[in-house]
Amino acid sequence: MPLLNSVIKWLNIKRTYQIQYYRDYPLEIQNETLLDLLKNAAETQWGKGHDYSKIVSVKDFKNAVPLQQYNDIKPFVDRLREGEKDLLWPGEVKWFAKSSGTTSDKSKFIPVTKESLEDCHLRGPKDVFAQYIKNHPETKLLKGKTLTLGGSHRINNFSNNSYYGDLSAIMIENIPFWTDFIRIPTSEIALIEEFEEKIDKIIETSLDQNVTSFSGVPSWYLVLFKKVLEKTGKSNILEVWPNIEVFVHGGVNFEPYREQYRNLFPSEQMHYVETYNASEGFFGIQNNQHRDDMLLMLDYGIYYEFIPMSEWENENPSVLSLGEVELNENYAIVISTNAGLWRYIIGDTVKFTNKFPFKIKITGRTKHFINAFGEELIIDNAEQAMQIACSHSEAIVNEYTAGPIFMSTNQKGAHQWIIEFEVPPKDLDHFIKILDNSLKTLNSDYEAKRHKNLNLEKPHVVSAPKGTFYKWMKKRGKIGGQNKIPRLANNRKYLDELMNMLTE
Repeated sequence: MPLLNSVIKWLNIKRTYQIQYYRDYPLEIQNETLLDLLKNAAETQWGKGHDYSKIVSVKDFKNAVPLQQYNDIKPFVDRLREGEKDLLWPGEVKWFAKSSGTTSDKSKFIPVTKESLEDCHLRGPKDVFAQYIKNHPETKLLKGKTLTLGGSHRINNFSNNSYYGDLSAIMIENIPFWTDFIRIPTSEIALIEEFEEKIDKIIETSLDQNVTSFSGVPSWYLVLFKKVLEKTGKSNILEVWPNIEVFVHGGVNFEPYREQYRNLFPSEQMHYVETYNASEGFFGIQNNQHRDDMLLMLDYGIYYEFIPMSEWENENPSVLSLGEVELNENYAIVISTNAGLWRYIIGDTVKFTNKFPFKIKITGRTKHFINAFGEELIIDNAEQAMQIACSHSEAIVNEYTAGPIFMSTNQKGAHQWIIEFEVPPKDLDHFIKILDNSLKTLNSDYEAKRHKNLNLEKPHVVSAPKGTFYKWMKKRGKIGGQNKIPRLANNRKYLDELMNMLTE
């Protein structure tokens, strides 16, 4: 174990110096990344179809390759899942990360190549700890183990040639054997599909371990930690694992959970590190605990472009390279990657808070959404589910909006829907049940978070009197055809305004 820790420290120091180049040569790093991607993919079907061998500049690349969304690449993904090779990236793609769906599909299946695993998804977590150790040289992190709580979907077969599952499960299947010395639970427990069983096994095997860090999605860990406290009778997690010093989190906004974590970890020495990672890639790391932005990771085999959100609705919006962005402007991210995603719009929006090095904050999504618990509920899901619920309950809806109910000591997470009915359902509980089941059918991430009410309760529906939304929009100065009712929001701003009106 001491030898392993020494090797890790040496690698961390080496990597830290490499990351320093982000400050001095970010544009050169990105240009080199693009040219390497094009060279590697030149003989693929996609590369030949877009003349990659003739591209020698960013301008050539933009002219040769149109912007893509999932439905644009889905025919290639379907063929890759059946075992075809050399389509978007050289060789065979064995792994596919299951993610929340699009308008036409319940789930997306994002290609995960060998290169994207090694150079991006697995490098990201190592860099998180390299940066943390650099910032906290007195840390005792390596004297203990990292607690990980992965996704609830194990690896499944598409065919004899390919497999799909949560990205976390794919990573667990591919991490080096030696990580078992510094991580808990074991891979066997981490890949248990039944979440309650996994939680019980983690508690059973981890209470006597020296846990110094944990990483994952904040909402899922609240479920685990509450079970730990029930099991042990302790008042906070530091009474169970006194040497925990850092939580590496991502996936959802941490702010609604921050106060609960302060209660769980009542120590000024507890640190929180935000990361920006997704099925499509690992993008950012909070490398300074005194700032709430993240360092954009530039050498993971990802070439970045950015669409100004002020031009999002334009038929031909501007698409900027890294050197063209401005501070504090809102941009949609476009990526080209070593997983064979080319000029792919991932749906997230960011703003830059710093240049040289380039730092970002996540500002939201390109569409209305709720993602307080990792459910990634989009407007298309909501509209379709609402239509199904109305048709089965003979209800008619005038207006509605929805947002999160955040977890608290006595409250699980949930979605609150404020609905103004023209014709109310005869049985509101039946309406809610259909709405809930429809959302599960339409969105696999919502379905996973609703499993056995562990992380997300059934929808909470408030029936508003007729005219409520008109009065609300008028009060906001938003009357007129160009103003739309916000259907979904990832915070409670609209819900609280409406609830205050209803209780006046």
